[in-house]
Amino acid sequence: MQRWRGLEEIPGDWGRSVVTIGSFDGVHRGHQLIISRVVERARELGVRSVVVTFDPHPSEVVRPGSHPPLLAPQPRRAELIEELGVDAVLVLPFTLEFSKESPEFFVQQVLVDALHARLVVEGPNFRFGHRAAGNVELLAELGRADDFEVEVVDLQVRGAAGGGEPFSSTLTRRLVAAGDLVGAAEVLGRPHRVEGVVVRGAQRGRELGYPTANVDTVPHSAVPGDGVYAGWLVTDGPLLPDGGQGGRMPAAISVGTNPTFDGTARTVEAYAIDRVGLDLYGLHVAVEFLTYLRGMEKFDSIDALLERMADDVKRARELTEAP
Repeated sequence: MQRWRGLEEIPGDWGRSVVTIGSFDGVHRGHQLIISRVVERARELGVRSVVVTFDPHPSEVVRPGSHPPLLAPQPRRAELIEELGVDAVLVLPFTLEFSKESPEFFVQQVLVDALHARLVVEGPNFRFGHRAAGNVELLAELGRADDFEVEVVDLQVRGAAGGGEPFSSTLTRRLVAAGDLVGAAEVLGRPHRVEGVVVRGAQRGRELGYPTANVDTVPHSAVPGDGVYAGWLVTDGPLLPDGGQGGRMPAAISVGTNPTFDGTARTVEAYAIDRVGLDLYGLHVAVEFLTYLRGMEKFDSIDALLERMADDVKRARELTEAP
């Protein structure tokens, strides 16, 4: 899959394409429907498929300070889109000047001149251009003048998550914040994850016999609510710098401020179960959440904390080993 940042990186000989546009944060099951339809239609028409997205999130530019918690950073989003068979991802730098462009300007500059769109696939609530003035009706009208068609896809996927509420990034963020990682996984079609670099913390876990990877998460990450979770610690490859095996390791995960030690900083720490001597400092890792185990507690003694931690690890091991 080709990855472009800005219109200037699009090859000059790029032919006709089927396109969809959106933030696609999380690439949840509703997003997967529309992107899969783009790939399907591109193959039927004998052209290539393109997903257009934005960085940073438009809300942060239009309303500074309103950046929503991100379900997936931009590189991860591109990986998930690539898994769906897309030919190219175009990331448009979203600036204040860009936000003021009219819907007509956006269509001409991006869809017509740059991507030579033959078909644009969107959901029924798609909005674009300055003050979100453009909608799918206007897009279809402009398409008739500029030789491309518009197909509207129903994105109303529902399940048990959120009490039957339609799947969306907003719903997923709410479930993650509430610690409902089972519900979030239903919407996403996979476990929710956060990413970041492993940094040195207070090293209390090492002293207690449960050394943890303290993950400095990517800014604006959608971090689950405080508590202890079962899940996985994921490294980029099967081999670590010290020669040990990495990959996807079962883990017990703590999110919170470590109240037993009167902590104030909120951290994400993952203990790779039964792994000894891991050296992950400085590595970019991911933490995937399977399910909530318990809330964050303040214990009266270290012995009481160790007893609960042993139980947490036992339950996390059983859950991650289950089919």
